[in-house]
Amino acid sequence: MSGRDPFCEPRRMCRGAALTLVFASVLAAGAATGSFSGAAPKTVADAPRPAPAHHQETVTRAAARAMADGKSPMEAAERAVSRSGDRWGAVYSPGEFEEFEEALDGRYTGVGLWARRERDGRIEVTRVAAGSPAAAAGIHPGDRLRAVDGTRVDGRPVTEVVALLRGDAGDADAGTEVRLGLERGTRSWSRTLRRATLSTDSVTVNRLRGDATVIKVAAFTKGVGAAVRTAVDQAPRGGGIVLDLRGNSGGLVTEAVTAASAFLDGGLVATYDVNGSQRALHADSGGDTDRPLVTLVDGGTMSAAELLTGALQDRGRSVVVGSRTFGKGSVQMPSRLPDGSVAELTVGHYRTPAGRSVDGRGITPDLEADSETLRRAETVLSGLGDPS
Repeated sequence: MSGRDPFCEPRRMCRGAALTLVFASVLAAGAATGSFSGAAPKTVADAPRPAPAHHQETVTRAAARAMADGKSPMEAAERAVSRSGDRWGAVYSPGEFEEFEEALDGRYTGVGLWARRERDGRIEVTRVAAGSPAAAAGIHPGDRLRAVDGTRVDGRPVTEVVALLRGDAGDADAGTEVRLGLERGTRSWSRTLRRATLSTDSVTVNRLRGDATVIKVAAFTKGVGAAVRTAVDQAPRGGGIVLDLRGNSGGLVTEAVTAASAFLDGGLVATYDVNGSQRALHADSGGDTDRPLVTLVDGGTMSAAELLTGALQDRGRSVVVGSRTFGKGSVQMPSRLPDGSVAELTVGHYRTPAGRSVDGRGITPDLEADSETLRRAETVLSGLGDPS
């Protein structure tokens, strides 16, 4: 496996749009780095059949032929992936692939703004990263973003707005300038900011009444597993924990396994197959197995986040609250094409400790809660009792 986790979350969309989603509230896609450990389990008789081994060869040959004919290898590979019917297959330029890897390392290039589109179509700033160019420019949550480099953004999808801010179309680097048109109340002004390399805030911790702790994991970027373990260790001993995985579309599987180790004392986290070869992921020993735990999920909970949820649910460690998860349980592996671009192709699937397939099915919560999910979690925690 060349030292790489084979799980990633590429979406069926134009590559530029996929890139814009990386830090527009969710992690959209990326090449997972790291390595797996653990002995391979016995073959599961009804395991989902992986994509045929020749799938990757077909894409590589198509790219090589195009290059020999003076055509675009990347476009030829994209056509081959499309014809294959691989729902999660995708092809990325070297620069795009590098950006995904940086994103999963917890870094991105931008100005440090999060935004949403209001019902009237206006774009409102919802969050400003501390220490970012946006923060230094005095931009506050609640400000309206009216234009980016002279382009009006009212009515545009947030993904397009983020693309303009990050300069994806022009491969903008740290240090490049972007001019923002802003509005606060009756005041309108413009500011020119320089993009910077920023770090993500993938784990946030808050307290609820009764000493309960909410650990929100936005994405499994590098270091998140250790951050979750630290948050668990520092949580008040008298209260339970809410692990909020809503909107978490995955990331590094090794980080999800480390996060599982915060709540389990060793044992199986998941099994997966790569071209028919069965392997396993195990938690480290020494996790907190006594504290009441509720895991929140929704339709935006995907891939590595589903793997973690399934492990906690199957092992009887957590009550899962929310709505059915997305259902992305396939395994991708990257391969370099002749021009340096990268094809991510499906080679297998993973299963939960109880042998459940997630792909196309998702995980059904123990308790459905479409609204006031956090309040429902508090109620469940109170019913689980004092860990002492």
